[in-house]
Amino acid sequence: MKLSGAEIIIHLLERQGIDLVAGIPGGSNLPLYDALYKSKQIKHILVRHEQAGGFLAQGISRSTGKTAVCFATSGPGATNLITAIADAHLDSIPIVAITGQVSHSLIGTDAFQEVDTYGMSLPITKHNFLVKSAPELMSIIPEAFRIAASGRPGPVLIDVPKDVQMQMVEIDSWPEPGVKADPDNADDEMIKKAALMIAQAKRPVIYAGGGVIHSDTSDWLIRLAEKTSVPVAVTLMGLGTVPNDHPLYLGMLGMHGAAYTNHLLHQSDLLIALGVRFDDRATGKLSKFCPDAEVIHIDVDKSEIGKLRKSQIAIRGDIGTILPKLCQAVEEQSREEWMRAVKMEKSNSPLLTSSADGLHPLEIIREIAANANSDAIITTDVGQHQMWVAQGYPFKHPRSLLTSGGLGTMGFGLPAALGAAFANPDKQIICFTGDGSLLMNIQELATLAEHNLNVKVVLFNNGHLGLVRQQQELFYAKNYMASQFLMSPDFTTIVKGFRIGGFDVDSVDGLLLTLPQAMSLKGPAFINIAIEHSHNVLPMVPPNASNVEMIGG
Repeated sequence: MKLSGAEIIIHLLERQGIDLVAGIPGGSNLPLYDALYKSKQIKHILVRHEQAGGFLAQGISRSTGKTAVCFATSGPGATNLITAIADAHLDSIPIVAITGQVSHSLIGTDAFQEVDTYGMSLPITKHNFLVKSAPELMSIIPEAFRIAASGRPGPVLIDVPKDVQMQMVEIDSWPEPGVKADPDNADDEMIKKAALMIAQAKRPVIYAGGGVIHSDTSDWLIRLAEKTSVPVAVTLMGLGTVPNDHPLYLGMLGMHGAAYTNHLLHQSDLLIALGVRFDDRATGKLSKFCPDAEVIHIDVDKSEIGKLRKSQIAIRGDIGTILPKLCQAVEEQSREEWMRAVKMEKSNSPLLTSSADGLHPLEIIREIAANANSDAIITTDVGQHQMWVAQGYPFKHPRSLLTSGGLGTMGFGLPAALGAAFANPDKQIICFTGDGSLLMNIQELATLAEHNLNVKVVLFNNGHLGLVRQQQELFYAKNYMASQFLMSPDFTTIVKGFRIGGFDVDSVDGLLLTLPQAMSLKGPAFINIAIEHSHNVLPMVPPNASNVEMIGG
């Protein structure tokens, strides 16, 4: 059977189980779209910006753990996609991005819509390919999926020149789909040593991150914490690993963590670091982070171990295989003195929860949570609203928060919510956003309306780039420069132009009246909530300060 390179790509994607692809066609990937037209398995989502296509794929991947796919054409199509790929790279999200490229004979001639996609994407992908001939696709496509999902997950880019897409190849048989490689065996002796160190510690704390979610081991994390009576602090990417109402849960640590979380970590004598990279937003000034603690660091990526913080015990491997062994090896302990200290610290420094007008963002978030389904998936953009959601939303399940952590990309929330909705049609999706973030990918309201997805968009509207304004207030002598929008659009009218139901809220009564109505709607809804621009996210760790030197802590 003779097939074109483009038809080979589509067929191999079908064999990988891909049933949805987001993207935008253009001159250099039209053969790919012509082949996609014939697919009975793969549904294509026409986004309005390639960056949104990448974020939509992330919404699928982050909410399911599966590798997702997006398409873009050459030139501006690929450059528009770069931010979404970089975002996936920093948060270890497995996606495969397939871009069109000008034909081989035109590469290097400054042809129309030619850019060096391969070269540009080298620093922000786990791996990338520039395909030289159609037969190579038979190995490259499965290999891309294997690489994206194996070890520490991440994005893979495949750049396919137009002539390769059109090249005809005789196909006799198909390769096996690419699958996640089996994890390496961890050092059992090191696991025993870690168990002994945990038994000897007086004030241990578990520091858990996105690696626990990627390895689907939240249940084992909870078992370890309960068996050893060790409280758990999480990174932004680790939210949902432990239910927020669990007695051993300390919440998020770091720049906007609760004061008690950061203080308890500061007092710890053992830090059990699981799937974390000691990111600056989590640790504050690294030299002052958990100064009296020894470290057990468990991570699938050996390059992260010892990179920023020396560990007394380092175990490189998949947390999914290591945690069950560690749970078996540890002794059951009660740690009554440490548990009393944890309880006292929590009661002495609770998180701010109220305001004079009753519309403090934390109160709004808790009210929305009370009206949301228990298995709702939350997406956020980036800024103050993101941190308030991290502080205040009662996450109970892994993969229930989809947010841009490492890159901190405004415009992430809405297209990620679309991906989550496509991948989880039976679940309610809630996107928290700010007016600055929403305006970066607002065009995806058209995609939302087109597919009538069950996404509720909650806008915290304060007429500012809120976190920029907050930092100017606290650290730049209130020199407010380029952080206020001098013209604030009528978002509800705009949303209605996309044929989506919109609601304006500017009071507590309005919130209590609107939420049940908006949340019960089938399909999309938009809630525009006016909040005071003077609200700050507190506590906040100043730049170059330790986590216990918090403002408002």
